[in-house]
Amino acid sequence: MAELKCPLCGSNSFYAKDPTDPYEIYEFDLSEGKMIFSSEVDESDLPEVDQETETYCNRCAWHGKLKILG
Repeated sequence: MAELKCPLCGSNSFYAKDPTDPYEIYEFDLSEGKMIFSSEVDESDLPEVDQETETYCNRCAWHGKLKILG
C-alpha cells in the first residue's frame, strides 16, 4: 500500500477533532496504511475515524476528508 501523506507538504502527521467537543483533538500518524494514535490518548476515548472524517495536517493548513489521501 502506498504511504499516505499530506498532498501539500508531504507530512504523515494529522489530527481529527472530537465530534462532540470541537476543542478536543486526536493526533495520529499514517504509517504503512495504518493510523497510529498518540500514546497520550486512551483507546477507549477515541472517536470513530473513517474515510469521511475531516482530517487536519499537523504541519500545514491542509484539511479534508481522510479518503482524499488514499
